[in-house]
Amino acid sequence: MSSKVIIVTGASRGIGLAVVKILLDSKGANVVAASRTITPELQSLADAHPNSLKVVQGDLANASVSLQTVSEAISAFERLDGIVFNAGILEPLGRIASKDISVDSWKSLFDINFFAVVQMLKDGIPYLRERKGKVVLVSSGLANGKLASAAPYSASKAALNSLARTLANEEKEITSIALRPGVVDTGMQTALRNEGPGKAAMLEHELTRFFDLHATGKLLKPEQPAEVIAGLVLHAPHELSGRFVSWDSDDLEPFRTSL
Repeated sequence: MSSKVIIVTGASRGIGLAVVKILLDSKGANVVAASRTITPELQSLADAHPNSLKVVQGDLANASVSLQTVSEAISAFERLDGIVFNAGILEPLGRIASKDISVDSWKSLFDINFFAVVQMLKDGIPYLRERKGKVVLVSSGLANGKLASAAPYSASKAALNSLARTLANEEKEITSIALRPGVVDTGMQTALRNEGPGKAAMLEHELTRFFDLHATGKLLKPEQPAEVIAGLVLHAPHELSGRFVSWDSDDLEPFRTSL
C-alpha cells in the first residue's frame, strides 16, 4: 500500500476539514478523521472517499477515542505515517483572578488541547517510529503572547510547543513540528469577536487587531495554512523537527504550493 496514512483531529470544520480535503483530493493520502461531531461537510467527504477516508466520532479527551482512532488507521490501512493535531477549544475566556473561571475549566481545556495530544502520541508513536513519521501540532501565536483573558488557551498552546521540542529530542526518527497557522477565519475567531469583549474585561485594544482583520477581509482562509500543514505531515524535512514555525515563514515557502 503506497499511499501515506494520516490521522487528522478536529476534522469537522475549519483548518482540520481543509487539511482532510487537501490530503484526499490533492495529495492522494488515506485519512482517519477524528472529530467530536460529524458535520455535513465531513460526511460529504466520507461519502465521496469511502475507501480512503475513515471517520471516528468521539471526544478525544476520552482515552478510548484516541486508541480507537489509531487502531482504525492500522486496521483499515495497516500503517500510520503522520498525525495532525488540530482539535482545540478556546473557552474558558476570563482573567486569571476571575472567580467566574474555575481551575476545573482550565483542566477541561487542557484535557482537549494538550492531554488528548499526549494520549494519542502514546498510542501512535510505536507505529510512527516504524514509518519515520511526521507530527504537526497546530499551535498559535498566542503561545508566545499575553492576550488578557486568554491565559488557558495560550498556556495550552505553549505546552504544545514544549511537547514538540521534547518529542523531537526523544524520538529522533519522528519529525515533530509545532505550527502557527496565522489568524484564520474560523469559529474561534467568531468566538473571540462575540465573546471576548464581555469576558472579564478582555482588553479592548488587544482585540482591535482581530476585529480589524475581519472588517478588512484580511483573515486567512482555512485552506491557506491547511495547504502547508498537509504538505508538512507528508514531507516535512527532518531539520525542522522540534521547531515552532509560522505557516508563512521563509522555511515553509516550498509548502505554499497553490494558495
